[in-house]
Order: sequence, then structure tokens, then C-alpha cells
Amino acid sequence: MSGNKASRQKPCHHCRSRPASAPAGNSSIHYEKFWLYRHCSSVQQSDQQAQKAGRLFSGLLAMNVVFLGCAFISSMIFNQVAITLADVWILLSILKVLCICWIVYYLLGTRRQPHAVLYQDSHAGPVWVRGSVLLFGSFSVLLNVFHIGYSALLIHCKSRVEIIFPSIEILFICTQAFFLWHHSQDCIQVQHNFTRCGLMLTIATNLLLWLLAVTNDTIHMEIETELRRVEQRFAGKAPRPLPAIGWHGGATALCTCPNTTTCEVFQKGYILLYPFNTEFCLVCCSVLYVMWKNVGRRISHHHVPHVKSKFKLQGVVFGPLLGAIAIISGVCVFMMYQIEATSSAASRQVLVMYYSYYIVLLPPMSVAAVIGTIIHALEKKELDTVKNPTRSLDVVLLMGGALGQIGMSYFSIVAIVATDPRDLLNSLILSHSVLLIFQNITQNIFIIDGLHRQPLMAPSKEEEMKEEQSYEGHDQRRMSVLELGQEIRKVSLSYIHSYSHLNWKRRALREISFFLVLSNIILWIMPTFGAHPVFENGLEKSFYGYSTWFTIVNFGLPLSVFYRMHSVGGLLEVYVTA
Repeated sequence: MSGNKASRQKPCHHCRSRPASAPAGNSSIHYEKFWLYRHCSSVQQSDQQAQKAGRLFSGLLAMNVVFLGCAFISSMIFNQVAITLADVWILLSILKVLCICWIVYYLLGTRRQPHAVLYQDSHAGPVWVRGSVLLFGSFSVLLNVFHIGYSALLIHCKSRVEIIFPSIEILFICTQAFFLWHHSQDCIQVQHNFTRCGLMLTIATNLLLWLLAVTNDTIHMEIETELRRVEQRFAGKAPRPLPAIGWHGGATALCTCPNTTTCEVFQKGYILLYPFNTEFCLVCCSVLYVMWKNVGRRISHHHVPHVKSKFKLQGVVFGPLLGAIAIISGVCVFMMYQIEATSSAASRQVLVMYYSYYIVLLPPMSVAAVIGTIIHALEKKELDTVKNPTRSLDVVLLMGGALGQIGMSYFSIVAIVATDPRDLLNSLILSHSVLLIFQNITQNIFIIDGLHRQPLMAPSKEEEMKEEQSYEGHDQRRMSVLELGQEIRKVSLSYIHSYSHLNWKRRALREISFFLVLSNIILWIMPTFGAHPVFENGLEKSFYGYSTWFTIVNFGLPLSVFYRMHSVGGLLEVYVTA
């Protein structure tokens, strides 16, 4: 590859420097017969056109796959007789098998070719993203294990496809998680078009899995059945036996669990782990998109950071303290919510406590983000204008993830204002929705502004070695050392005096970033592990109808959880670069 690159650069250099009619010596090249000379002015342009054509073709492939899957899923929703859930599962199973085959070919074929991976994008696939892929992938595997166990108990009245589909899903999750953990930073330089098509096919498959998770009638009926049991327990009535879910999503009396306890454990575990599957699909789509953008990308050496910033806890006190208070109080509220939600106590007190915690936590988060944005504006730090697909995707994901929570908040505001906003619980929900919108907007501005700031560069190792050598050279002349020390002391005092106003700004940014990191972690934990008051407060459900509100929440809740998780990564980067 390096030889080809050199051969491309040399003729183009001579194209500009000497005419084609120049006399040729023994070591000269006959430029009038050299193909690259005739086309040297359009080599770079042709490469860019080929790259655009490859991206366009792979994008069209993904678009057609997504439209086909959407047609199947929509037909299943509106006409369950013609297109059933089994048909959608078969289509997705075929796509998963194709993705697995491409990933195996990439690992064993494409990547092992000479000069396949000459560059790696250090910004793509950070540890927290790959860790979230493994975490959500593990929970998704456990989710499918519960699905297999539940279907195995009801094998007498369910199709075997309900066992085969989760088995293929487990294989797909494990293969994709391994692929993204080890190769998310690759900038592949061979088989561009085939690699782009494989990545886009995998992205389209994950999008369809997410869409099916949002609109699956089977999960709809299972959660509705579980909520009915909770409502009966709150009302003091004996809950009816838990029916199994039929093939088309409806409960049937003929399909009854032989072991009620085991069946209930499988169903509750499935419902509890269900959000992790949607999160896994979204995270995988974001990482795969960055890999797709990096296909054929050549990273210049001057774009590589001079020194890699490390995470340190030095110089921060109030941020960890306030964040720890937020996490501890949030865990207490979450545990009380979970205990009360599964007991016979009234749920109104639990909801008041839950929304009150949010109302107390969201204003400090918003104020901290506003202060951080003001500090960014006051600090004379150069903007990082280098083209970076990872950072561009981070901005898009932050804005898109916030739309889920903001959309649900606006739906809640309309429902409350149109009914009874003066009720205590309704007024808390209204305040919670308004504060949540403001907090998401201010936090996005703070993170995006921080991501575009250049980090404070530390001195390189070579400079440190030179300084050490200079000090060693002065050991023999003690008077020169004393004079040098006085000069260094003067320069240090001048530096501290000139840039002392930046120190408190950096400390403030680190405190704010760390506080927001811990706050977003607890706001990610609570809805992820089962605290869903939007399902149980009854206001929006009665106003919009169960099916409509279920679809709205099932669309917005995974995005809001994904937003919190992605915000943690962005805030950590702002913290490190402060």
C-alpha cells in the first residue's frame, strides 16, 4: 500500500514540474505513456467519487432492508392474519444469519489481507461504549434465555419457532459484541464497498430489531397483564392466574403454564430485562455507523493527539460529594419505589416520592450546565475544527436521544393541562416534565460545546527528556544551576499570575462535569432497572388510551435511557479535556 501511495504521489509531482515532452534518460519515466500521468489531476477526485458512490449504494441497501422490515412489522400490527409475528421473526432471522456470515468473513478474510488496517480511529469505540455493548449484550442474552425457558415450558401450545428465534438472537448478539469490542476502531483499506454493505446491513438489522421491540404486541399484552395483576393487588383483590401469551399476542386459556411459579419468574425476568435489548440495538447502531464512516479513511499523523488524556480525580471535591448524595438518595428512592410497587400499599405516595426526587435533582443539574456553558464562553480556548466522524455522531446521538424524553414530557404536559393540573400528583408530574425539558437542553449545550474544545496539551516526553538532559548538563556548574532555578521561578510565577484565572475555570468545569456524570448515572439506573412511573400513574394512559401511550413510552423511554448513558460518556470526555 505504501509503495502504491508513493507511486501515485511521484508521477503527480512530475506532472506539475516537467512537461511530457522532456527528454527521457536511463532512469526517467515515459510520462506520456504512464496512465497515472494522464489522469493524475483526477486521481483524488475519482477516489472521492468512488467513496461517495460506495456510501450511496450501501445506504440504499440499508434503506431498502429497513423499508421491507417496516412493511412486515406494519402488516403484522394492522393485519395479523396475513402477516404474523412468526413471519417477522423469520425475516429477521434471515437478516441475522447474513450479518453473522459477513462478520465471520470480515474477521477471517477481509481483515487478514495485506495492508487491510493501516489506521485506527482512536476516538471511535471508547472503553465506555464497548463496555456498554458487552453489558447490554449480556443482559440481552439473558433475556433470550428467559424467552427460551418460557417457551420451553409451553412447548405443548407454542410453535418451535419461538425457541429457534431467540437461539439465533443469542448467536447474533455474541458475534456482534465480539466484533465491536475488538474492531470498532478499524479504518479498513480493502474491499470498501463490500465492507460498507455489510456494516449497513447490520445497522438495518439492529434498527428493525429495535422497531420490533417498540411495537411488539406480545410484550404489550404481557406488560398489560402484569399491570392488571399489580392493580388488583393494590385494590386488595386476589390476582387471577397468569395466562400465557398466545402466538398472535393474545392471552389464551388453553395455553397454561404447568409450573406457575417458574413461568412467572421467566415472564417477570423477561419484562425486567426487556429495555436492555433495545439499548443494545441503539448502541450497536451508533458504533457500526462510525465504522461505516471510517471505511477507507486515512488518518494524518498531525490529526493524532500529541498526548492522551487520562482520567484523574485530582482537584475535584464538591462534584463527587454532591453526585454521591444524588446517587445514594436516588438508590433509596428507587428501592422504596420497587418495594412499594410490589406490595399492597397505595401507589400514590410512591409516585409523589419518585417525582419529588426528580424535582429536587433536575434544577441543580440545569444550573450546573448553564454555569459550565458560561465558563466555556469566558475561557479563551481554541475550537477543535478537525473533521471527526465520531464527534459528529456524538452530537447527533445527544440531540436524537434527548428527543425521546422531551417528546414524552410534552405529551404529559398536554394531558395534565387538559385534565386537572391543580392536583398534587399532576402538579408534580407537570413540574417534572418542564424541568426535564430544560435540563436536557442545557446539558446538551454544555456537552456539545465542551466536545468542540481543544484539550489542554501537556509537554511531550521528548521535551521532558530534553529538560532532564539540560539539568544533568548543569550539575557540574552549581552557580549556573542556581541562576537557572531563579529564572524558572520567575517564569513560573509569571505563568501562575497570567493564567490563574483559567485554573479556577478548569476546576469549576471538572466539578460540574463530575457532578453531572454521577447524576446522569442514577437517572440511567432508575428507569433501566424497572422504575417506570409513566406506566403506572394512570394519567397519560387514561388520556391517550393504553395502546397509544404504550407506543409513545416504548418509543421514547429507550431513547431517554440511551441519552443518559451517552451523556455520561460525553461528560467524561469534557471532564478529561478540562
